Amino acid sequence: MSESLMIGGESIAPGERKTIDLKLASLVTHTDMHMPVHVIRSKRAGPTLLVCAAIHGDEVNGVEVIRRLCNKISLNRLRGTLIAIPIVNVYGFIHHSRYLPDRRDLNRCFPGSPKGSMASQLAHIFVNEIVSKCTHGIDLHTAAIHRENLPQIRACIEDEDTRMIAEAFQAPVIMDSSVQPGTLRGTAVSLGIPWLVYEAGEALRFDEISIRAGVDGVMNVMRSLNMLARGNRKQAVTPRVAKGSAWMRAPKSGIMRLIIPTGALVKQGDVLGFVADPYGDNETAIVADRSGIVIGRANLPMVNQGEAVMHIARFKNVNAVAGEVESFQVDMEPDWDNEELYPEDAPIV
Repeated sequence: MSESLMIGGESIAPGERKTIDLKLASLVTHTDMHMPVHVIRSKRAGPTLLVCAAIHGDEVNGVEVIRRLCNKISLNRLRGTLIAIPIVNVYGFIHHSRYLPDRRDLNRCFPGSPKGSMASQLAHIFVNEIVSKCTHGIDLHTAAIHRENLPQIRACIEDEDTRMIAEAFQAPVIMDSSVQPGTLRGTAVSLGIPWLVYEAGEALRFDEISIRAGVDGVMNVMRSLNMLARGNRKQAVTPRVAKGSAWMRAPKSGIMRLIIPTGALVKQGDVLGFVADPYGDNETAIVADRSGIVIGRANLPMVNQGEAVMHIARFKNVNAVAGEVESFQVDMEPDWDNEELYPEDAPIV
């Protein structure tokens, strides 16, 4: 690997590890803004993998996934190149917002334009400076605010290379989903780049199971691409591809109490929760109209009639999937004595 990689006008040579501050539009105060880009290159040839997070500025689980990933000792034996960007939408991140200052959703503005809106210009920079230089990509997301997602992969698995890394990630559920116009995944697919979206947890909240699964998943993909040694690690779960999914909706407006967690197996006719008026009268049950696995749910108790409150995915053998999901959740349960979470030598402030 003699060729240098150019990002933001800076060269990263094989064997070099560098953080580049990719220049973005300044704030209205004329404060300079940059997107930190961590690049780790090996002298040994291999793929160029992009792992990015916080395209929606309030989706913070992926930020922690990338922090832990970049501290992995095994990256010293890397083949190829890892590009890790913990915060793509830096504007939304500092304001705890999904959106940019122009109120646009960055993940609906790709591939962008150098003369478009603020979001469009950021998308254009990201595609041309970063995405176009990668061979594979993993985009880390969470559910929207006041919702949570079971860890899951979304990808176009008709593509053989994409299916391979989707299964290698070892999230319990794979959603075979078509691309949406304006998304980063859609742009990457149009460029011929195998691309995964990892969805897990809730906006503005750290979820330890989602974070641990994200770190392990990225490492698993790197092993499958021969960027890291495969080792002898036992496969925790067999990922299952959903046959489809649908949202259950609130039957009326009021105060909602859901009694089913993400990952649960539900049968058609099961009671998922209740909606009542604020005084506790006129309670109405939310009843499942299908069988499947709960892969997402709303957490805000106040709901309006017709709001999406529980996301249920269908599978060919739903009982087997329920067992895989349970095994996954047990395997990912955090060890709170782990020094990775609370190192003994951390400074006391």
